[in-house]
Amino acid sequence: MPDTHSPTPDDIIQPFQIDPFALRGRLVRLGPSIDRILSQHDYPDPVAAILGEALTLAVVLSGMLKYEGIFTLQTKSDGPIRLIVADVSTAGAVRGYAQYDRERLDAVPPAASGDSPSVPDLMGGGHIAFTVDQGEHTERYQAIVELSGTTLAECAQHYFRQSEQIQAGIKLAVARSGENGAWRGGGLMLQRVPPEGGYAVIADDVEDGWRRAMILMSTATEQELVDPQLSAHRLLYRLFHDEGVRVYDTHPVEARCRCSRERIGRVLRSLPPDDIAEIRQDKVTTVTCEFCNTHYEFTAEELAPS
Repeated sequence: MPDTHSPTPDDIIQPFQIDPFALRGRLVRLGPSIDRILSQHDYPDPVAAILGEALTLAVVLSGMLKYEGIFTLQTKSDGPIRLIVADVSTAGAVRGYAQYDRERLDAVPPAASGDSPSVPDLMGGGHIAFTVDQGEHTERYQAIVELSGTTLAECAQHYFRQSEQIQAGIKLAVARSGENGAWRGGGLMLQRVPPEGGYAVIADDVEDGWRRAMILMSTATEQELVDPQLSAHRLLYRLFHDEGVRVYDTHPVEARCRCSRERIGRVLRSLPPDDIAEIRQDKVTTVTCEFCNTHYEFTAEELAPS
């Protein structure tokens, strides 16, 4: 295990493994990236917090996949928060946004101090989808499950419980930190893939190792997951040093939207002629990116047929 007093970089995915049970894991630490995304919109704190959990979860899950493209986490529900979208590119570009009903949100009872956002209260019934899109010439993979749990972490674990291939545990935390109240996020995931023959052939000591690792992971507090003074290496050592934890190279992530004036212009000009004619009745058409809240303006002349 490297130096437990190493610097405390933010916006990273820290892969690790617990020996001798070959349990794979990822520790995610988000600082400026998550604060930038959540601060781009004037979200009420409950919306920002649960969107922050979705962003952190998306980064955690993207780290377990081998893909070239975009991993997207999306929820659709009938509660005050109707929609959440968070996606992560292979290069580590993260973005996300939420849609909500302010009047219905104001009627939700406040969560107890220190509690995670409640999925039933804020989102009601609905589903969560995980999508891997590797481009137009490849088949898109998507898994959809019911929103089942009090937090998004529990909803994701519900999905893994439905899978015969993966056992996993997930823990998430999102909170404001410091004098400026900047948002921070932290996530921890442990998983194992069954060997040939399935879990029935696993020796008792390996099964006990999995259970012990899950118990140790559960002792990580939300404060530890978001603490800017606690490095990823030090936290992992604190949790799993008796088990023999091995860390690997980190992967950086950053808040970066994929919108551009050129891309939005192409979309507008690809609309049916009647729609374009209606839009051009205004001298200036303004389009706002839902992810980064950037405004793009197009004159009627710019949208004229070529």
